Amino acid sequence: MNAVLKSPSASMHPDEWQARVQLAACYRIFDMLGWTEMIYNHITIRLPESVSGSEKHFLINPFGLHYSEVTASNLLKIDLKGNKLDDNPWPVNPAGFTVHSAIHENIANAHCVMHTHTTAGLAVACTQGGLAQNNFYSAQLHGLVAYHDFEGITIHADEAPRLLQNIGDKPAVILRNHGLLAWGPTLPMAFVRLWTLQRACDVQVAQAALGPAIPVPVAVAEQTVADSFQWDQRFGAGQDVFDALVRRVDRIDPSYKS
Repeated sequence: MNAVLKSPSASMHPDEWQARVQLAACYRIFDMLGWTEMIYNHITIRLPESVSGSEKHFLINPFGLHYSEVTASNLLKIDLKGNKLDDNPWPVNPAGFTVHSAIHENIANAHCVMHTHTTAGLAVACTQGGLAQNNFYSAQLHGLVAYHDFEGITIHADEAPRLLQNIGDKPAVILRNHGLLAWGPTLPMAFVRLWTLQRACDVQVAQAALGPAIPVPVAVAEQTVADSFQWDQRFGAGQDVFDALVRRVDRIDPSYKS
């Protein structure tokens, strides 16, 4: 199948097209950063009410395409049960949307949900202690990280209540033995949360080979969270970081806009 569908029709709401372009750009950013797992894993966003009204509709990557092939027009529009709402020929990965739909439906500010299986993230997720409070990035996430125990491939809806209970209101999640997840009220905010968690894991894995680490005191970690510019509206709450990376993608391959 061709990875690129026809250009959007005049009947598509401009807010939907804007959301599609932003999400497609994010998939290309993940590819650029090496956060891909062949055709697996997902970034999902809820379409604004201006597009779907009171219904909850979402955009997700077509199952079968690499992140480098995702474009604004070939993203799938689905409902909370993962049913396709358009004539896109690509399928939905049922294991992909189970976790995402639970979070989107039950956490009010979860406009965007991201999940990865990066090597460092998965390595930390496999450790008994989880994320270590011993570096610049993990300190920025003090009190913001939730843990959920591994229950196998995420295709069973009965896992959702346990997942939601474990997440609570924490925006960064370590899925034990599985990988990393982040959600946010905007795609850029979800992205910087995941990026910070990923960097913390990168550093932790590298540091572990060097011997005992210097722990960050709780009081210092609390102050670090309060001071972190990543979450600060004055610095765009992730928008400035995301925009800079979109500019990099544009210089490499702007075809995601099609």
